[in-house]
Amino acid sequence: MVLALTVCGSVIALVVVGLFVFGLRRRLIQRSGGTFDCSLRWEAPEKPGDENGKGWGYGVARYNGDRIEWYRVFSYSPRPRRVLERSSIEVAGRRTPDGEEELALLSDAVILACLHRGTRLELAMSDDALTGFLAWLEAAPPGQRVNVA
Repeated sequence: MVLALTVCGSVIALVVVGLFVFGLRRRLIQRSGGTFDCSLRWEAPEKPGDENGKGWGYGVARYNGDRIEWYRVFSYSPRPRRVLERSSIEVAGRRTPDGEEELALLSDAVILACLHRGTRLELAMSDDALTGFLAWLEAAPPGQRVNVA
């Protein structure tokens, strides 16, 4: 009986510590400011109509100079999962979620199709975050190439 209570208590303590670390990590990422909720799909389908709800990762993106750092929400890693350089991002278009994507993404999401160094990707974010992202792209220093469709 004592062993069972000890095991249950240990499991509950580990779950609480794990949740605390998730929250602490997100707080540390957001501490410097310039963050927004952003889902990302790396190597997105090329043809319109091939969209489905698969491949999306929920995360937090952070502006850091001329880069966007994208962190997975459900991860303990202190490092960004993807880093997108402003000079390498080409915007190919935007659309609203369709079909299964509506279930995989946040309710007010807008999907931005992009190319980053030859890799097709899609970013899903709110209208406000999209406005800020496009303004950040267009605010590149003089002499840098920026492609916004």
